[in-house]
Formats: sequence, C-alpha cells, structure tokens
Amino acid sequence: MLRTFSLVITLLMSVFSASAFSDEFDSLINQLPHKKLRNITPVLTQIAEQDNDQVRFVLTEILNGDLYYLKSNKQVVSIRKQASGDYTITPVLGGDAVADQSKSAMKKIRTSNSIRSHIRGLLAQIDLSHKQTHVRLNAVKQILDDPSAESIELLKQRLAVEKDSDVTELINTAIAVNQLKEGDSQAKLAAVADLKGSLEPSVRNAMVEQLNGLNEYKLNELSETDKALKAALTKSIDSIKQKRSIYEFVENLFFGLSLGSVLLLAAIGLAITFGVMGVINMAHGEMIMLGAYTTYVIQQMFPQWIDYSLFIAIPAAFIVSGTVGILIERGVIRFLKGRPLETLLATFGISLILQQLVRSVFSPLNRTVAAPEWMSGSWQINPIFSITYNRLYIVIFALAVFFALLAFMKRSSLGLHVRAVAQNREMARALSVRSDRVDAITFGLGSGIAGIAGVVLSQLTNVGPNLGQSYIIDSFLVVVFGGVGNLWGTLVAAMSLGALNKFLEPLTGSVLATIIVLVGLVLFIQKRPKGLFPQKGRAAE
Repeated sequence: MLRTFSLVITLLMSVFSASAFSDEFDSLINQLPHKKLRNITPVLTQIAEQDNDQVRFVLTEILNGDLYYLKSNKQVVSIRKQASGDYTITPVLGGDAVADQSKSAMKKIRTSNSIRSHIRGLLAQIDLSHKQTHVRLNAVKQILDDPSAESIELLKQRLAVEKDSDVTELINTAIAVNQLKEGDSQAKLAAVADLKGSLEPSVRNAMVEQLNGLNEYKLNELSETDKALKAALTKSIDSIKQKRSIYEFVENLFFGLSLGSVLLLAAIGLAITFGVMGVINMAHGEMIMLGAYTTYVIQQMFPQWIDYSLFIAIPAAFIVSGTVGILIERGVIRFLKGRPLETLLATFGISLILQQLVRSVFSPLNRTVAAPEWMSGSWQINPIFSITYNRLYIVIFALAVFFALLAFMKRSSLGLHVRAVAQNREMARALSVRSDRVDAITFGLGSGIAGIAGVVLSQLTNVGPNLGQSYIIDSFLVVVFGGVGNLWGTLVAAMSLGALNKFLEPLTGSVLATIIVLVGLVLFIQKRPKGLFPQKGRAAE
C-alpha cells in the first residue's frame, strides 16, 4: 500500500513538473514580440534550455525568418508560403490555423547577424546533446565544415561527457582542424600528426590550404618549424590521396559487380535456352520487361504493402514471364527447330508484339516503381566510401538465384534431363527423355529468370516498353563471352564485363567504354570462338 502511494505521488510530481516546464516555454514564446532586438538573445538562450519538442522548430523558424506575431493580440505564428502563392499561418503554441490574416496584419520577429550566429550555436548545442548518435555525428560534421571559436568551445564541453567512440573521434578531428587553421606553427604541426590518415574531406581541404600558404614562401624564408610543417603536410596529403585511391578502386569494383549482377540475371536464362535449344531468342528482353511491369502492377494493387511488394513480385514475375515463355515455345519455336534464322526473325516479331501490347495496356510513358524502405539509404563505411543498400541486396540476390539454379541443374531429375538434351538430344530421346517437354520447361525457366531480372531492374530504373531492349545485346555478349550453355562462364563473364565497364567509364565516358568493351569482345571471340569456358566432350558438338 505504501509503495502504491509513493508511486502515485511520484507520478503526480512528474505531471506537475512537465506542466511547469510547458508553462515556462509558453511564457518565453509570448515574450518574443515584446523584446527589443538587443534584449532577445537571453530569451532565445532560455528557450533552448527548455525540455520541449517545439524548441528546435521555434529556433529554426527564427533563423529562417519565418516567425511572426499578430499585431492585434501579439500571438506568435509560423508562416508557410504555398505553391499557389497563399500563406498558411499556424500558431506556434497550438490551436487552429489562423484564417483570413493578411501579411500586413503581422510583423516579423526581427533578427540580426549576431542573433543568427547565436541561434546556430544553440541549435548545435541541442544536437550535440541529442540522445541519438547519428544526430550528434551530423552536428559535429556541420561544425567540422565551418568551425568557429564558439562551436569549438561547445565541442570541448561535449567531449568531456561524450561516450560514443565515433562521436569522440570526430570531435577530436574537428578540434584538430581548428587548431590547424588558427594555431601557431608548433600547434599546427601537432594537429597534422593528430589528423594523419583522416579521410574527412574537411581535413584534406584544411591541409591543402595550409600547404598552399607555405608554398608562397621560398624554402630559405621558412623557419625550421615551418619546414617541418610543410614536409608533414605533404606526407599526410599523399597518404590521404593513396587511401582515397584504394577506396575509389573498391567503390568502382562494387559498382561493377552490381552491374554484373544485373547482367547475370538478364543473361543466365538466355544461357540456358541458348545452350539447350540453340535458339537465339530476340524476345528475351521483353521477358525482362514483363517482370518489371509485374512489379509495377503489384505495387498498384497493394499500395499499403510497398515494403513487402518485392517478395510478392519475385514469384509473380517468374510465373508471368515463364508462362509467356512456354506459350512462345509451344506456339512458335517448336515449329522452327533447326532453322535459326527463321527463329531469330520470329522471336524478333514477338518482341515487337509484346512491346506494342504493353504500350496499349500501360501507355508508352515510363512508370516508376517505389523502392521499399529497407532498400533505401546506404551503409557509410568511412567519410568517402559508402555502399547503397539496393545495389548490395541486388548482388546478394543475383548470386542466390545463380546458386539456386546451379543446384537445380545438378541435383534435380529435370536438371539431369536438361543437361542430357543439351549434350545429345537424339541419345536422350532414345533413353525415353521427352525432349519436347524439356524444351518447353527450359524455355519457361529461362524466361522466368528473365522476369526476376525485371524485378531487380525496376529498382534501378524506370519501367517502360523498351526496358528489355537495353539489355538484350549485353545478355548475348555475356553468354558468348562466357561460353554457350556454361553457367559458371556466364557468372564470370557478367561480373568481368560489369567491372570492366565501371573502370573504363571515368576514363573514357560511358559510350566510348561500351565501344571499347564491344571491340575487345570481338577480338577475343576471334581467338576463342567458344568463349572462356567452352563445353567439352559431346556437349561441344
């Protein structure tokens, strides 16, 4: 009973305390219209000390010049200009929006450069004391970009109580950068030693600025300390440059692998059909397009499930594209076996029909597929290198599909039949393997995987009727380069071409990089017509 009574008393005290804080905040806000410009700074400081969710909003509104008060009753309001040109007037202390108030009936709460500088310091102090680590990190980064004596003093105060190692390290970096800019030669030399190896852009900029200043003097005009400082700056800048080049290489490699993953998904289905049936399927790009549009339709049908839409779209796209592939094989390709030129022309005609069908149903305009929240953002490894989550998931997903398909081809009875038909169709038929059924399933499987590639592409680009045409040529290049019908060859070829493209683009531009890769492939095929991993034994025939 006594414990319950104590709990009730504590709860009532906390309620009354919160109410008192709220009343004090309201009182300070109501003082703003009555304070002269020279007397407003102490009020702003008191507002910043309040435990209220509106504190940051009020200070930001004053800083941006959007805080006013009504001349009639001194009510403090925030003004927002709409696209139509009208203004939305909202009371800061709650209540309904103020209607039918002309701007002449209001007066801005005045500020000056010194007051704005003081507000920035208050906002930095609020952010530096925030509970969430990423908010404190962002606050330190803003100070690091433009340090001042006041902000550096705030950082030193925060350093005494900060417990997170990342925030502590960044605070020390910001203090050292300020020391490099404002200290004497000996202090600058110590700052360079502390900043050695830092990848923060502000650190490198500060070092380059100091080195340029020293380069304006001849060597015999510098003191021994300045000579040592110049040598330390040169060494540190070279070290930073070397580290940056390593991470730039890793970044290009990652983007190359992500491009290679897309090419892998686009080409792996083509490798199966081309290897088993010898069919050049010019409608393969449209299977990719159908998978992308399937993703779009699912998001339109279930807009409340955006975060789960891809998990629904992957099997749906496989079924849609796979079914269309089986229909194409049963309705057209089975009657053109052994006639590769006619098969090529027929599938090209089918691709045009599918494109026009999509234009008639969805219109020729591109459609945007929303990315789930879990695919947004990036993984920041260091200040100059980050990995976007969508590309990371695409690499992982492409490899998962590849190994799942590899296991299916090696372990399942259907995979055994597919490999048997690919190696020797007549012998497989003699052993009661229904080659016609295998052809249909193989074509459907390849088309279904192309549909999955469309789901992936919908997260990287807009969905349109010509989406598949951008990847059909690259898919054939991957298949031929890797070796017809060889899944491992397709993997190596896709990743190699993707990485090569990304390394050439910064040097030559995207168009010239594509041309160089194409010419290189033509020369390679002249030397090795069967690709990197040619089939052996009966399969080679």
